[in-house]
Amino acid sequence: MKKIQILGTGCAKCQKLAENAKAAADALGIAYEMEKVSEIDEIMKFGVMFTPALAVDGVVKVSGKVPDVAAIKVMLK
Repeated sequence: MKKIQILGTGCAKCQKLAENAKAAADALGIAYEMEKVSEIDEIMKFGVMFTPALAVDGVVKVSGKVPDVAAIKVMLK
């Protein structure tokens, strides 16, 4: 099971990233759990300076932008 983490404070871009990540994971048919990390201290532990960010299995894949569903599919494989 993949662990997908959305790192951000809950802004519109964070919500869009969560939507895109869910759509990508559902399209791939993978088992996953999604977690939203909104505490600044926790986000900083990932080394993320710009939100939103996407982490897969604890590894940051992208930060500071919202990739489209196709790009996220590649990150989840």
